[in-house]
Amino acid sequence: MLSTPTARVLDDADEPAVTRLLATDPVATCWLAGRVEQVGVAPVSLGAPLWGMGSRDSLDAVCLAGANLIPFARPGAEQAAAAAFAERARRAGRRCSTIVGPAAAVGPLWELLEPSWGPARDLRPRQPLLAIDGPPAVAPEPRVRPVRPAELETLLPASIAMFTEEVGVSPLRSDGGAAYRARVADLVRAGQSLAWIEDGEVLFKAEIGAVSRAACQVQGVWVAPGHRGRGIGTAGTAAVVEYARATIAPVVSLYVNDFNAAARASYAKVGFREVGTYSSVLF
Repeated sequence: MLSTPTARVLDDADEPAVTRLLATDPVATCWLAGRVEQVGVAPVSLGAPLWGMGSRDSLDAVCLAGANLIPFARPGAEQAAAAAFAERARRAGRRCSTIVGPAAAVGPLWELLEPSWGPARDLRPRQPLLAIDGPPAVAPEPRVRPVRPAELETLLPASIAMFTEEVGVSPLRSDGGAAYRARVADLVRAGQSLAWIEDGEVLFKAEIGAVSRAACQVQGVWVAPGHRGRGIGTAGTAAVVEYARATIAPVVSLYVNDFNAAARASYAKVGFREVGTYSSVLF
């Protein structure tokens, strides 16, 4: 009789194995790898438990169980990892707002969790994961630059509009938006929020929301509605790529909804290539 795969909460002693596992796909695991590089794997440091499947010497899968549930598994281990992580997730109860990560890990996990956690508010099963490791293929917009701390109040309405448009709910619905404001302010202070601001108006914005030594991930790309269709998003994203590769990491990535044809065409012009597929389950 086959035994059911099990997962355990990882601690500092597991960090070398976690690092080796995440290094097998540095673009797909950029967010997790960056957090581990910064604070390690202990729950008290991460702010949430990191579940793992495998031994201290060789892990086959990990899953961060925080505000987002983020699974990652070696190729071939996805089904076993889904069973192990679903068992823990069901016992803990849903505390996350999103399940997000490589589609091969998210899909089977959600299939097991949906009977108890579903229905989802939105399911995005195919989100192409894109990356670029060289100069952008189009001229960057020179007016895109890091946002200054004094410009936070100018940036916030654009950030809120972007979040609401992309996620389908306002970030102000929980705690009046305090956590979201703090997140935006942190990115500004870190030099990871870029925008084209003209006469007090944000025409373009984006954040480098995840950073590891090997790669970074661009998030929150947005063009003011009245300025769309003019190539601002393409030139603005090229500027973000140029800045990120010069100051943050050698590989720049992002993921995009497969149905967003305009965004996908824009990113292709910049020089992004598809390197994988993400999935998101939104609650």
